[in-house]
Formats: sequence, structure tokens, C-alpha cells
Amino acid sequence: MQSLESNALEPTRAELSKLSLSGRLIRLLPVYGLVILTVLLIIIFSILLPNTFPTMLNLRAIISDKAIIALLSLGAMIPMAAGRIDLTVGYGIVLWHILAISLQTIYGLPWPVAVSIVIMLGMLSGFLNGLLVEVAKIDSFIATLGTGTVLYALALWHTGGRQMVGVLPDGFFAINGTFILGLPITGYYVLAITITMWLILEYTPVGRYLYAIGANQRAADLNGIPTRKYVIGAFMCSGTLTALTGVLLASKLRIGQASVGLEFLLPALVGAFLGSTTIKPGRVNVFGTIIGVVILAVGISGIQQFGGSFWVEPMFNGVTLLIAIGIAGYAQRRKAAAPK
Repeated sequence: MQSLESNALEPTRAELSKLSLSGRLIRLLPVYGLVILTVLLIIIFSILLPNTFPTMLNLRAIISDKAIIALLSLGAMIPMAAGRIDLTVGYGIVLWHILAISLQTIYGLPWPVAVSIVIMLGMLSGFLNGLLVEVAKIDSFIATLGTGTVLYALALWHTGGRQMVGVLPDGFFAINGTFILGLPITGYYVLAITITMWLILEYTPVGRYLYAIGANQRAADLNGIPTRKYVIGAFMCSGTLTALTGVLLASKLRIGQASVGLEFLLPALVGAFLGSTTIKPGRVNVFGTIIGVVILAVGISGIQQFGGSFWVEPMFNGVTLLIAIGIAGYAQRRKAAAPK
């Protein structure tokens, strides 16, 4: 059973060549509409809030706060490309950031060793998700919800409901707290992973195979694509990126607690779903995902600077997710109804 479909609706060059200038603009509007909206929001908030919004301080705050969500969204979109969904991006980060700290403070491991163990465990959890989905044939939504709940329970058991605190080395803090050219290093992590994923998904057989599986797994099987291997690999990549994000969160917070992490699940999924509505509508894509995260960051930052209450962010995320799913569903129906 598949949880998602993956079909692109971006216009081809041949299609655009047959249209007038106004026709091209109308045809491209759904493709780049979210990008245009993001730019408009930045301009509007910059005009209305000239002393606080268009500042380096605000840019640093947005990058620092949303880099975690951006990385989780990129992790979630990898299985989505293959037509699956991975909910452990929200649950796993709870356990991984706790372990990144407790392995150092309780068990005395050097921080590079602790980080390596956490990342390997994240990869292992992704492998387990892949087995449940591809071998046990459990729907990915149910499988990853179950796995994520187990990881969250392990986090509660490990902490006993207490915070994990202790003396941590400066090197561990530096992986999140360093600034390069005045910007947080986490922004450069996001940039590097974004470019790497874009190159892999758009210009290598791996990316083409994942999209083929997401569009029609049966057809991919008939064309000789080892679908099981690629779907399991997608979950492993997602689990690895989630664990890496957990390490960055631990370095940022400097404490581990089971009450932190679950709030990232919704915005991470919102970013990934929004990514399927822009650049390549109807198909999750890397730059679309980043645009999805950016519009969330810009919208929430601007609203909060206007004095929005504490409930504004979850409300904004929830409404945006519903809109994104609705647009994605409409795009897929258009694709299915289009003449072959």
C-alpha cells in the first residue's frame, strides 16, 4: 500500500514554446507561485517592519530556528519521493538529541564517538522502517508511526522524565554554535545538504529510480528497478539525516529532554508537502521543500513581530499543511486527468 503518489506537473519546453507570453506566465504561475508569494511576504514585512524584519539579527534568528526544521523536511522528502511517508523524523529526533548528550555525560564517550553512534542508530532505525514497509508490507504511515512511538517511549524510559545535563566539550557546542560570515553554521549545513540532494535526485539514476517508484511501483518493478532496495535505502537516508539533526539540536540546546522534539514533526511535514506544490508541482523536490520551509519561517517571523500570540505558530503550520495537501491532491488529479 502506498501513502503518497509522486507525479510532476511542471510545463515542458515544447509546451511553453507553443504559448504566447501571457500564456507562458499563466502556465508558470502555479509552478513558481509559492516562490513569488515568499518574495512578496518578505517585501511586505520589510516595509511594515523596517526596524526589525529586514535586519541581520532577524536573518540569524530565522536560520538558527528553522535550520532544524529544514533538515527534517529534507529527510522526510526522501521517502516521499518513493511514495512513502516517514513520521519518525519527528519522534526520532527526541531520542537522538538525548542520546547525543547522555552518551557523553553518563557514559563518558568522546563527542565524535557519541555523534557517530547516534548517526548509526538513526540509520538502523531507517533500515527497520524500510523492512516493515517493504518486507512486512505495512503501510508506511502506520509503520513509521509505530516505530516513532517506540523511539519516543525509549526516550522517556532513558531519561526517566528528567533532563539530561552535564559538562559538554566546546567542540560539541561548535558544531551548532559557530558563525561563518556572520551567519550560523547550520545554514551552511542546510545549503550543502540541499545541493547534494538536488544533484542526486535530479541528475543520477538513484533519483530517477526513486521518482519512478513513487509514480508507479509496479511499473518500476517491471522495468527492472530493484524497488525494495531503493525504498529501504530512502528510509535509511531519512533516518540518518534525522539523527544528524538530533545531534545539532543537542548542540544547540545543551540539554536533553523528552518534551523537546515532537513539535518539529508538523512543520517538517508541512515543508515537505509544500515542496510538492512548487517548482515541480505534484512531485516532492528539494528546492520546493526549502521554499516551503522559508515561507513558513518568513510568515511566522513576521506575524510574531506584529505581536502574534503563542498559538499563532501551530495554527499557521496546521492551516498551511491543510492547504498544501489540498493543492498537492488537486495537482495529482490534474495529472491523472491530463491526456496521455
